[in-house]
Amino acid sequence: MTTSVDSRRRLSAGKQIGRALLRTLKAELSAGTLGGTLSASWRARTLAFVGEPTFGELLAQRAAQRPEHEFLRFEGQRLTLGELDARVNAVAAGLAELTKHGDNVALMSPNCPAFLEAFFAVQRLGLGAVPVNTALVGDGLVHVLTSSRARVAFVHRELLPVVAAVRSRLPDLAHVVAITEGEAGDGPSLEALRRDHRGAPPPAAPPDPDAVALLMYTSGTTGSAKGVVYRYRDSNTKRLRLLSHLLYEPGEVLYTCLPLFHANALLLTTVMALDMGSTVGLGRRFSASRFWQEVSEAGGTSFNALGAMIPILLKQPPGPFDRKHRVRLVVSAACPADAWRPFEERFGVRLVEAYGAVDGGGFITINLGNAPVGSIGKPLGGKYRLVDETGGEALDGEPGELWIWSGKKRERAVEYYRDEKATGDKHKGDWICTGDLLRRDEQGNLYFVGRRTDSMRRRGENVSAHEVESVIAQHPDVLECAVFGVRSELGEDDIMALVVPIEGRTVAPEEVRRFVEPRLARHAWPRFVEVTAELPKTGTHRVQKSELKRRGPGAQTWDAERGGEA
Repeated sequence: MTTSVDSRRRLSAGKQIGRALLRTLKAELSAGTLGGTLSASWRARTLAFVGEPTFGELLAQRAAQRPEHEFLRFEGQRLTLGELDARVNAVAAGLAELTKHGDNVALMSPNCPAFLEAFFAVQRLGLGAVPVNTALVGDGLVHVLTSSRARVAFVHRELLPVVAAVRSRLPDLAHVVAITEGEAGDGPSLEALRRDHRGAPPPAAPPDPDAVALLMYTSGTTGSAKGVVYRYRDSNTKRLRLLSHLLYEPGEVLYTCLPLFHANALLLTTVMALDMGSTVGLGRRFSASRFWQEVSEAGGTSFNALGAMIPILLKQPPGPFDRKHRVRLVVSAACPADAWRPFEERFGVRLVEAYGAVDGGGFITINLGNAPVGSIGKPLGGKYRLVDETGGEALDGEPGELWIWSGKKRERAVEYYRDEKATGDKHKGDWICTGDLLRRDEQGNLYFVGRRTDSMRRRGENVSAHEVESVIAQHPDVLECAVFGVRSELGEDDIMALVVPIEGRTVAPEEVRRFVEPRLARHAWPRFVEVTAELPKTGTHRVQKSELKRRGPGAQTWDAERGGEA
């Protein structure tokens, strides 16, 4: 029975790939760019394309084609392509009075339509958009705003005090424009720009192809955040088009409650929906208890999930909206293998696993059901290596760092803004070093193991934090956890686990240790265990392990070697 189901899944995946390629070629033919696309793709055997519209141009094209199409749903609001396009032109006209060529503009706001108005206005003017993590304060916020040299910042009214607290440390920041969402406020606001420049035409001058279009800052979970550069000459809209044809059908409503300052929501949901003529259902933030109700109310047919969301949703108590929704497809990143099938069966959805990174040079893998559960599938083109600790090729089944061939180009495939050292460290010759540890099976399917910087050395063995976390998360009373290394008296790493119980339940540290012992090799057992109410996270639900490592064991930490508190 299982073999038959898996065979049908592989056959279905093959058909999907064929249909996606056919739809993409038809789209390129109608756009008149087929020859260039095929030429670039054939030469490089990657998903590289030429003649791509910028994000601002893409909105203008789609609005001209279907001005009445409902593009955005948000908390009862509905916005058509024509309405969004007109708002963007108005905001762009006002922003042009505050900026000059080459400026960067920060966007710091929770999810709301005004964020997208500001983003596309920046793109219309050929400036650099800098989405900012809304959780940043103090030094972290200063780092992003100073390293990006943002001249203007659109800041949500709730976050104005956070920016005001560090304003004296931001010499490049000339203007702060509030996003008020209709509430009265002092000083300039996006809503005032929109009102005062209503009916403005689109900017006449096209963007400079070499100018910075977008700076996507890395999460900064293991060090200072770095701004990954996207230039106007390479918007990747056609790569997104192929991916959308691979995953989605006409008439989709792509739901996201992930933050728009992250590439997943901004590019893989919003821009992809814009390109394929779909609708975006936008949630303000992720709420595990209300998630399925919000998806249902938005009419979502698909959503993207970071791996941590899957087990958290699975451990919620049964609710009336578990099956009262239209979702058919979930595109996941790092879903635990043991949660894959239970998630599909409980919520009546199909799960697809994918891998990619904002600083991964466009390398993408996907498991459409044509690879084992737990696998991230095979690459959609491109040459790669898995490199072991000696610099050689990792054997099948053994972890190795993913290196991606960038091609013999003069410019670096991945560029960090104003950070030559980080850019140089990212490359070795013609290869991009991702820092991600993967393993490969005999059929060539890839599996995510963890971050190289998230690996620990214990008793002469390398231990993946991701592997230990996956086991602890199987405990019926554990909602989520974080595993990291702390320095040992013996010079290696001791393993520490921070555990969050499901609401209304309790779990003892020694119980966590007993749970993992029959499920993990001895060298992977955590020495330190601490139960906590929550984990420190970025806005993209990534645990800030650098903060946890600095803190280390405390008074409430259980120590297995001492039989009590550390």
